[in-house]
Amino acid sequence: MSIPCPIPYHGSKRRLAGSILTFIPENISGTFFEPFAGSASISLAYAKAGKSRNFVLSDILAPLTEIWKMIINEPEALSRQYQKLWLEQLDDPRSTYFRIRAEYNESKDPVKLLYLIVRCVKNSIRFNPQGYFNQSPDNRRKGMHPSKMHKEIFEAHGLLSGKTTVLALDYRQVLSLVTPDDFVYMDPPYQGVSNGKDKKYFCPLSLDDFIDDIRRLNRINVPFIISFDGNTGTRTYGDDLPTDLGLKKISLVAGRSSQATLLGRDEITVESLYLSPTLMDKLSDNNSETLALIPHSQQLALLP
Repeated sequence: MSIPCPIPYHGSKRRLAGSILTFIPENISGTFFEPFAGSASISLAYAKAGKSRNFVLSDILAPLTEIWKMIINEPEALSRQYQKLWLEQLDDPRSTYFRIRAEYNESKDPVKLLYLIVRCVKNSIRFNPQGYFNQSPDNRRKGMHPSKMHKEIFEAHGLLSGKTTVLALDYRQVLSLVTPDDFVYMDPPYQGVSNGKDKKYFCPLSLDDFIDDIRRLNRINVPFIISFDGNTGTRTYGDDLPTDLGLKKISLVAGRSSQATLLGRDEITVESLYLSPTLMDKLSDNNSETLALIPHSQQLALLP
């Protein structure tokens, strides 16, 4: 489905949004929570489908949440300031990128972070152990053109304005706000890039803590979906979540890996989706046709 993408995060679930929405019930009486907001693709998709009146977007990376606040409350200012940065780079894109990166690391200016996201390699933001943005520029392109960014910002503004609360909290604090009437979509950092010696995210995820929080959500009967782990070719992003959590695992075929293609390999990326027991009960209670989309092989192919 077509949804706006003003923050083109690497790993965004934009391509999978239409399929993920088929597993979200239409009768959510409470709030739609996305505690690992990133590009907020699923919230935007759900808003476009007109299925929720209230949203909470949160991310521990505070400057990212400031971008979302500007999208919702000051779209014209964000568009204008982004355009200014984009035009500044035209004479010397590479040097300008490194200057703006250094300025962002000092000021944490959200507009400068947006510029870095759209200009960095594969739109894949990276931080060093001290929390400084350290991803390199993609020297083949100059990032999203200001006219397209303006369009994406205002489309997202139209979908979320007046119905969205933006927080800059650790996901555990956000989950403490959730009730059984709400719905939670979680897209945490994958194990392969969140743990080990090569930690690339602003705040790595503790898998043990995350599993504890899943157990708590199950105990209070909160419906939720988790996008977590998966594989590309023979490379896996992490182990399955424990079976005793009672989650239903769905494998979504997301398409050919662009990175593998660049390296001359024809590999398919598969993303794992986990549905909570309470969500499965709701889908069953509503006699949802969605259950028919979960074949015995647990494969849902999305390739064209």
